[in-house]
Amino acid sequence: MASLWRVATSAFTSEKPAADYDGVEFWTDPERTGWLTKQGEYIKTWRRRWFVLKQGKLFWFKDSFVTLTSRPRGVIPVAACLTVKGADDILNKQHAFELSTRDDTMYFIADSEKEKEDWINSIGRSIVQNSRSVTDSEIIDYDSQRLRFHDSEVILSVLSSNFPCAQQRRALFWSKDTMYHQKLKVM
Repeated sequence: MASLWRVATSAFTSEKPAADYDGVEFWTDPERTGWLTKQGEYIKTWRRRWFVLKQGKLFWFKDSFVTLTSRPRGVIPVAACLTVKGADDILNKQHAFELSTRDDTMYFIADSEKEKEDWINSIGRSIVQNSRSVTDSEIIDYDSQRLRFHDSEVILSVLSSNFPCAQQRRALFWSKDTMYHQKLKVM
């Protein structure tokens, strides 16, 4: 029954054939991996899934044995995400966090508060790094480069040089337990 349901709904989900993952080799050297409990997209049940973050994409699988022939159950292009933040109070569940795009908000539950914070930081870093081409010299350690900016902390700020006539400064802000990705005006 579940397989039939997956086939029937696959046209409406974020699942893609393996060939559509932009050549990302999710089975080798991921930036982050681990178990998270994810809320379903259409049927709001909770499922424990193995997540792999690599090259701006957050993949999830049914089990942790990920190989070349594994097929992700879904993928989120992290560059399309606007915020990643704690959601304990929204879901009334410990270690919960949310990942928001313009069109949708996805909810996850980590096994511990540390795991939750690690995922929020890893996804936030990936949002900034993959929102444009970032050179290695522009990638800074978030924890060592905190600056005060209004009531938030600027974690990372980089100048976009993709379009020289319309340069944009992008920043990642940390306020309370929320990480925001935002474009800033160049003065």
